[in-house]
Amino acid sequence: MITGMDRLVAAINGEESDRIPVFCNLLDQGAKELGLPLKEYYSKGEYVAEGQLKMREKYGYDNLWSLFYVGKEAELLGCKNIIFSDYGPPNVGHMVIRKPDDIHNLKIPDDILGHPKFEESLKCLQILKREAAGKYPICCYLTAAMAMPSLLMGMEKWIDLLLSGPFELRDELLEKTSDFFRKQLTAYKAAGADVFLYSNPFGSLDFVPNKLFEGISVPWIQKDIESIDPKSLVYYCGGARMKPVIERIIEKFGFGTFYLSPFDDISEGKKIIKNRALCAGVINDIKLIEWTKEEIRNEVKRMIDAGMKGGKFLFGTLVMPLAIPEENIKTMLGAAYEFGSYK
Repeated sequence: MITGMDRLVAAINGEESDRIPVFCNLLDQGAKELGLPLKEYYSKGEYVAEGQLKMREKYGYDNLWSLFYVGKEAELLGCKNIIFSDYGPPNVGHMVIRKPDDIHNLKIPDDILGHPKFEESLKCLQILKREAAGKYPICCYLTAAMAMPSLLMGMEKWIDLLLSGPFELRDELLEKTSDFFRKQLTAYKAAGADVFLYSNPFGSLDFVPNKLFEGISVPWIQKDIESIDPKSLVYYCGGARMKPVIERIIEKFGFGTFYLSPFDDISEGKKIIKNRALCAGVINDIKLIEWTKEEIRNEVKRMIDAGMKGGKFLFGTLVMPLAIPEENIKTMLGAAYEFGSYK
């Protein structure tokens, strides 16, 4: 039987399998599968692992997620409150950094694997690794140094510090969050993750002008991934467009995969990449809440027609809101399997 890992490896190597890889980012939906409130679901690694395994089995896509929610990274650095909702993903409810001294006093744990706030994530990874048995790639989500401060102090205050300074304070914080990124990646590798998503909205010109991208974003990407094989990393800009920076990122760093924005042109992205990396075409899945089955199938076909030719392509999703009807998830995935088939 051909597995999700087989499909991914074939795509990376520019070879054909039975179909293109299909990655689906179902996270909070796992609580529904287990009949649990979100807060209880995310309290135990066993629950999250079971939810991931059940959803992959139910829908047939090719990946598993070790991610609980993005704010979990902030918990490792002292966040004491996560806000849970019945209608969307958990959010950070306590800002670790509220004054300059909080940056000076911020401590980056030396041992992420042994950290109490990583315990449930580690349990989840261990279960997924055992149950997947190499058949399905396990993805982890890692926030870049430049994006992490927004989880610690809020986006508005971080943008103010980033652009207006004091710049010594800004750079002190970035040194710490870059160290945190590298230590987290080491921990996830040791725990058995296979795919490492490098999440950096500041790596897109939608977020920063080119001068700031070259002057600040590029050097901190370099710092983040020093001593790391960039081919193992997925370049992701949090849903922001990346087409204008793809060539620069490939030439400078050599990332192995580009997880495009739903607002990037897939065919143009593939032309720029030129088979030097894997290209992920990403559906605007918020629209799945209201789209008809015909609209979903037409969009999936359009995307795959734009990206599949020449190989090195996978179909992906973005945020997958809880409000998407189950039938629409099945329609999207069924269309991806059908139109993405090489047979």
